[in-house]
Amino acid sequence: MATSRLDMRIDEKIKADAEKAAALKGINSLTEYVTRLIEQDARKVIAEHEAITVKDDVFDRFIDACNAADAPNEKLRDARDFSQKQNMQ
Repeated sequence: MATSRLDMRIDEKIKADAEKAAALKGINSLTEYVTRLIEQDARKVIAEHEAITVKDDVFDRFIDACNAADAPNEKLRDARDFSQKQNMQ
């Protein structure tokens, strides 16, 4: 059950278009439609900012460099410590 509230003012045309889109999708209320949009976009934005995607050849070179290294240097240890503090996985 939702317990938080979001009040906003929007242009009449935008509201009318959103109501029409909700009806066309069979969604019962404008609130439900807007909530779904916010949730979908929020997940997408968060995923884009929490993930790194690299091409296969770049990843392969990275892994090769890691395997060839004798031991982590200071900068690599600093990066590890930083990522742990930021709860990165």
